[in-house]
Amino acid sequence: METESEPYVRLATLRQLHTVMADMNTARSLADTLQTVADGVVNGLGYELACVNLVRPDGDLVVAAFAGNSAAESLITGRVGSRTSWERRLGMGESWGDLRFIPHTEGWVLDEDDVPQWYTDGPAPRFEDEWHPSDRLFAPMYTPGVSGGSCGELIGVLSVDRPRNGRRPGAWGREALQMYAFQAAIAISNARLRANMQRALVRLEREQQALRASEESFRQAFEYAPSGMAIAEMGGDQHGRILRSNDALCRLLGRPASAMRRYSFSDLVHPEDIGTLLRTSAEGGRAELRLGRRDGTYVWVSLRNSVVADAADGPRFLLSHVEDIEDRKRRELQLAHRAAHDALTGLPNSAELRTRLSARLCQRPQTGHPGEIESIDAAYGHAAYDANGHGFDFRPGADLLDAYDRHVHTIAPEGERDDGTKGLAVLFCDLDGFKSINDRFGHNAGDAVLIEVARRLGRAVRDGDTVARLGGDEFVVLADGLGKADAADLAVRLRNEIIQPIRVDGRAMRVGASFGIGWAHCGMTADEVLKSADERMYIEKRSRPKQHRRAG
Repeated sequence: METESEPYVRLATLRQLHTVMADMNTARSLADTLQTVADGVVNGLGYELACVNLVRPDGDLVVAAFAGNSAAESLITGRVGSRTSWERRLGMGESWGDLRFIPHTEGWVLDEDDVPQWYTDGPAPRFEDEWHPSDRLFAPMYTPGVSGGSCGELIGVLSVDRPRNGRRPGAWGREALQMYAFQAAIAISNARLRANMQRALVRLEREQQALRASEESFRQAFEYAPSGMAIAEMGGDQHGRILRSNDALCRLLGRPASAMRRYSFSDLVHPEDIGTLLRTSAEGGRAELRLGRRDGTYVWVSLRNSVVADAADGPRFLLSHVEDIEDRKRRELQLAHRAAHDALTGLPNSAELRTRLSARLCQRPQTGHPGEIESIDAAYGHAAYDANGHGFDFRPGADLLDAYDRHVHTIAPEGERDDGTKGLAVLFCDLDGFKSINDRFGHNAGDAVLIEVARRLGRAVRDGDTVARLGGDEFVVLADGLGKADAADLAVRLRNEIIQPIRVDGRAMRVGASFGIGWAHCGMTADEVLKSADERMYIEKRSRPKQHRRAG
């Protein structure tokens, strides 16, 4: 049962532990960290002696730090115990969680092994939980596991002796030592990592100095080049990290040189261009991609990589030449957009419509049975397919079944009734009464009407559907995943949108719309699909009284 003073003693101990753990994690070197770990056991946990046994690369354990007794420290520091002897010690005695306690009644069997140890004098125990001079208590230290528990690799063992209160530690003391060993393992692992990083940084700095000393002319060209240049690390975990950047690159990205060293090109590249960057950096080639500026915008650049080889170790660095191509890329994108879109309405034009439609179709209709495939093979031979699985030619040697595996066929509902089949509907729209608007009010009014009709069509369809202008007053809507009833409902909804009054220069104008619904399926060309929808549109237009066409 706890005494009244015990919680206050534990609170004081926790404060001491907090202090020693902070010291342990802020030590400047691995040696300082190890000594701080040993001192923390004495100063924070209440033991008179503590020893840090560190696992060496060969697996044996060396006494790396000692606290509590200067004579014992000089006696055993630096001595090595074999891994076999240590495993024997950690496999016997009593298990206190992750701790291992070997009482004096069992410890005599360890007197002849090669583990460095000290001997303390004292009387025999007078009561059951009194500490005996030959008792041994070990706290293994493991690298943190995936879940944060002590399930990683053994990196060392804490040996402690002579609790100041003269008693074996109770449940609270055992848990405190176990938690301390876990935190010590983290501190030691971090100290090792920092030491490795420091050595790596020193190595890189020396290589940079050698490079600057032997290639002064290169340095001048690098620093004062009119276009951006950077030296990036090649290979390893830090692949692509920027080591140096010139003034032109810093100005281009709006970032100081000190900040550039915190990034790799993969940190700066636009997310959509990361694949292009990885292929370029791996092969040492050229790519056009977007890099992020400090203000959050992106700039198009031409990135050219060259490998800077080291005679001893092979390829080591990437020399990156970064050229601003923002103006050229903007012009190219504008030209590409203009080539694929209608200048008046901004909708995809006839060529872009045919491209999108053709991308969904192959030259062979879907066949659902092996016998049908065999009959097609016998009549036509095998089909050749592009990277997207679309047929573009018939020639022997291509694997038809493999191509069918890659290509999802576009099918169409059959018959007059809606059989539940969903397909790619093609709605051909021709405006009724548009010519009279052009004749009465002029082409400016007609253009305003076309722009408003395009806006209404785009507003009424789903995301992913295509609204295109073929030319004149003809529009086409591609809507995938529709049945016959769905397509008919869509046509009615689009017509109702179009027939609403359109105000141009203060006048209210109305146009009607005739719709023909065609269905795209593999085995048809884009022109055949559009012709089918166009014919159905004219049938629908002729079926309606002339006086009703304009109003829909």
